[in-house]
Amino acid sequence: FCCRGLKETMCQPYERYLQEILIDSESLQQRVIELAGMINKDYAETRKLLLVCILKGGVIFLADLVRHLTVPHSIDFMAISSYGNATVSSGVVAILKDLERDITGRHILIVEDIIDTGHTLAYLTENLRLRAPASVRICTLLSKPSRRKVDLKIDYIGFEIPNEFVVGYGLDYDGKYRNLPDVSILGDDCQGGSK
Repeated sequence: FCCRGLKETMCQPYERYLQEILIDSESLQQRVIELAGMINKDYAETRKLLLVCILKGGVIFLADLVRHLTVPHSIDFMAISSYGNATVSSGVVAILKDLERDITGRHILIVEDIIDTGHTLAYLTENLRLRAPASVRICTLLSKPSRRKVDLKIDYIGFEIPNEFVVGYGLDYDGKYRNLPDVSILGDDCQGGSK
């Protein structure tokens, strides 16, 4: 594993804890542009689009995505926990921060960093549907289909990835690594990077 160019200074404190780059920053940016194009097309006829970003992991993806959206939209945030400090989802979902606005009649697009088992998103979509929106769709940067435990319709997928614990581009381990520009596989010796 090695960092490249301007990334070197950013990566150095973490490099020994990363196994390999799974998706480089250039590929991430290209796919974000493609996803934005699909969203622009699908929501061209509405002015009631609300992007619901799932904190904290989804915020970098959201920031890049909205720069390429041409359709009118608003943004709100939710914080949900199902991992704690672990590398495997606990399956227990808790809403830590709820939406600040009424979503009745709005077209909701959930913006998520990664979908693993699907339990969290299944819970979230059901919770939002009870609030009478016009529609609820899901946009995720990453999906792990091999880990899926529930039947979940994902409308926009950036990349399907293998069953590896990944960090970077907003994804973390114990609050670290979110700032890395690539999506990388976390090595077995990750504990040292979280101190």
